[in-house]
Amino acid sequence: MSYNCLNIVKWTEAKLKYTYDVTLREASAQELHEALGEAVMMAISDNWNNAKHTRMHTRKAYYISAEYLIGRLVYSNLYNLGILDEMKQLFAERGVDLAILEDIEDAALGNGGLGRLAACFLDSAASTDIPLSGYGLRYKFGLFKQSFDANGSQKENADDWSKFGDPWSYRRYNHTVKVEFPDHTVLAVPYDVPVIGYGTQNINTLRLWQCEAEEELDFNAFNDQDYLRALTQKNKAEDITRVLYPNDSTWEGKRLRIKQQYVLSSASLQDMLRVYKSAHGSDLSHFAQFYAVQLNDTHPAMAIPELIRLLMKEGMDFEQSFDMAQKTFSYTNHTVMGEALEKWDLDLMRSVVPEIVDIICRIDAKLRSEHPGLFVVQDNTAHMANLSIYVGSYVNGVAQIHSQILKDDVFRQWYEVFPERFQNKTNGVTPRRWMGLCNPELTQLIKYRIGSDFLNDLDKISNLKPMIDDDLVRQFNSVKRQKKEQLCEVIYKREGVRLNPDFVFDVQVKRLHEYKRQLMNALSVVDIYFRLKDGSLTDFQPTVYLFGAKSAPGYARAKAVIRYINRIARMINNDPDVADKLKVVFVQNYNCSYAEHIIPAADISEQISPAGTEASGTGNMKLMLNGAVTLGTLDGANVEIVKEAGRENNYIFGHTVDEINAIKESYYARGIYEVNDRLRRAIDTLVDGTVPTDDDQKELYHALLDGTHWHKADHYFLLLDYASYMDAKLQANRDYADRLAFGRKCLMNVASGAKFSSDRTIRQYAQEIWHIEPTQY
Repeated sequence: MSYNCLNIVKWTEAKLKYTYDVTLREASAQELHEALGEAVMMAISDNWNNAKHTRMHTRKAYYISAEYLIGRLVYSNLYNLGILDEMKQLFAERGVDLAILEDIEDAALGNGGLGRLAACFLDSAASTDIPLSGYGLRYKFGLFKQSFDANGSQKENADDWSKFGDPWSYRRYNHTVKVEFPDHTVLAVPYDVPVIGYGTQNINTLRLWQCEAEEELDFNAFNDQDYLRALTQKNKAEDITRVLYPNDSTWEGKRLRIKQQYVLSSASLQDMLRVYKSAHGSDLSHFAQFYAVQLNDTHPAMAIPELIRLLMKEGMDFEQSFDMAQKTFSYTNHTVMGEALEKWDLDLMRSVVPEIVDIICRIDAKLRSEHPGLFVVQDNTAHMANLSIYVGSYVNGVAQIHSQILKDDVFRQWYEVFPERFQNKTNGVTPRRWMGLCNPELTQLIKYRIGSDFLNDLDKISNLKPMIDDDLVRQFNSVKRQKKEQLCEVIYKREGVRLNPDFVFDVQVKRLHEYKRQLMNALSVVDIYFRLKDGSLTDFQPTVYLFGAKSAPGYARAKAVIRYINRIARMINNDPDVADKLKVVFVQNYNCSYAEHIIPAADISEQISPAGTEASGTGNMKLMLNGAVTLGTLDGANVEIVKEAGRENNYIFGHTVDEINAIKESYYARGIYEVNDRLRRAIDTLVDGTVPTDDDQKELYHALLDGTHWHKADHYFLLLDYASYMDAKLQANRDYADRLAFGRKCLMNVASGAKFSSDRTIRQYAQEIWHIEPTQY
C-alpha cells in the first residue's frame, strides 16, 4: 500500500490549525511533531488494523521486556513507510525544514543494549512479516537526562519524554486489566505503539502498560481537607510506572521493583488470555499451541508463576498449568556475571505477591523431587534465572562465546540435565535505523554499487567485497569525512567543543560500567598525552577520543570514572601544546539520537571489556556496519565480527577467557603497576593532583591496586590487558596514516556485516524457538 503524502501534509495542517491555531511555518517543533504524528497514525490505521485481524487465529510470539529503547520515532516511522524523502520535500515547499524535529525528545524507555535490542527485534519482526507483539511498561519518566556540572560530575534530571504529547501511541482503555496486590489494586491501562515494517504492509504492535488508580481521588478525605490522603491511592498506583528502574537500595525500593515486574507479567498474560478466548473460546488447553512467549532477561520471569496462577484460577490443576507454562515460555539470558543474575528474597516477595511466592515454592519442590541437585529457591531466595530455565522450552545466549560460557560455567548443572534447551542466538541490529536512516550517504553509495536495496536483505551487502578498489575506498573515505563534519557541528552545538573532521575519531559509546573498562581507555589517553608532551610519541595521527555513557545514579565508582574523564578532557583540551594532535570529549546525555550522529562518523570502535564478561554487545555491530574497525578483545560478538570481517581488518588485543581463568587466582595487579612506568604515571593521576582529585577517584586507585573486601585488586583485569591494548591502539592510529589501506579495512567490515542484521536473529528465533511462520499479505 502506498501512502498519500499530500494527504498527510493536509491533515497535519488541519491539526495545527484546530488544535494550536498556528500554520505550518508558525508551528514549534513539538506542535509539528504532534500534528504530523497524528496524521501518520491516521494514514496507517487500516494497515495496522488489518495486520491484527489477519493473525487472530495463527500462532504468534510475544516479547516481554522491561525496556524498549525505541528512541525518536518520527524519522524512523517515515523512513520505514518509504515516505521520508517525499515528506521532507513537501514540507520544504511549504517553508518548513523537518530537521527541526531533531529537537524532539527520545522515548528513553530503556537503559542500554537490552532495551535497544528489543526495539531492533520489533523492527525486524515487522519488516520480515513475523507475527511478534511486544509488551512493556509505559514509564512516565524514562532513563534520566544527563548533564555535567563544573566539576565534571554526572547530574541526573527527570526525563519527562511525553510532556509535549505522545502522538505515536493510542490509549486503549477498553483493554484495561486489574492487577491485585495485598494492599491495593491497580489498573494497567494499555497504550499501543505501531511497529511499522519496512517494504511491507505489515504493522506489528508494542503494547505498553501504564498504572492508574481505580479511584483517583478519595473525595471524603479531600472534603475533610486532608489533601495528601485524598491522593494516596492515585500516587501509590502511578508510582509503579513512574520511573524506569527506581533505586532499589531500600526495602521499599525493592518492593516497587517487584510491583513493576508483576504488573508487566500479569497485565500481559491477562491480555493474551483475553485475545485467546476471543479467537479460540474458553478451552485453554491449546494455549501453548498459539502463544510463544519470550522473556527478555529475568525482569518478566514472574510471568511464569503468574500464568500458572491464572490457569489454575480457570480450573486447571497445578501439573497441567505447569506443563502449559513450560511449553509457552523461553528465556534469553543477557549476562554471564553471577552477581547480575536476578534473585529475590522470599519474605520481600511475599509482602508484595504472596500467591506468586507459593507457586514458586511449589515449582521448587517439583524440581527438587525430579532433579535433587537443582533448585529454584535456596536460602530463602528465589533465583529467577533458574526458574526461567526450568519452566521454559529454551534458554539462549546472545553470542556464540556467551552461549558457550552459559553451558560450560554459569548454568553448567542445568545444561547437563537439559542440554536440548540451550541455544545461541547472536544479537543483531536493524539495518534500517542503523544504516539507512542514520547514514544515507553510505547507504546510497552501496546501493549504487551493488544495484539493489539491501536493507531488507543484508546478505546482499557481501556483494560489495569484490568491488572494493581504490576508487570505492576514496568514495567511502569521502562519505566518512562528510559524517564527521556533520558530527562536529552537532558536538559544537551541544557541547561547545570545536573538533577537526580530519582527526581520527576513536569512539567508546555504551553504558558506563567497570567491566566495559572506560577507565582503561581514559588511562591510555592520559598516557598518550604525556608521551606527546615529552616527545616520545612521534608518529601519532591527530585523534579525538569520544566517550558517551550514562552511569546508574547510585553507582559511585562509575560516576567517578565519568568525572575523571571530564577532568582529563579539560586538561588536554586546554593545553595548546597538543591542540593540533589530541582532543577528548565526553558527550552529555548519550542516547539513541546522539548515537545516530556518532556511529557513522567513527573510525575506531572501542569494544574493550575483558574476555568473558560482555554477553554480546550491539554497539560493536552498529559501528562495524557503518565502517569502523573494531579495537577489541575476543569477547561477546567481537569474536564473530572478527571471524566475518577478518582479524587483519580489526585490532584484537588482550587475554582470552581461558588465559584469564588460568591466572585469575595468582593475578597480582600491583606487580604490573610497579614495572610499567608509563602505566604507573597514568594511574597516579587518579591521586597525585595532575587532575583534580577526590575521594571517589582515590577509591578507584585503590580498587585497581589493592582491591576491596569483596573483590580482588583490578577485578576486570585492566592492568593485565593494558600493554596489549596500548600496542593495538597505537597500531590502529599509525595505520590510519595510509588512508587507502585503512579505508579498505573499514569497507571490509561494512561488506562483512550481513550476519549482524537483527532480521537474521529474529528469523532464527521464529524458526528454532517460537516455531512460527511469517504472515502472508
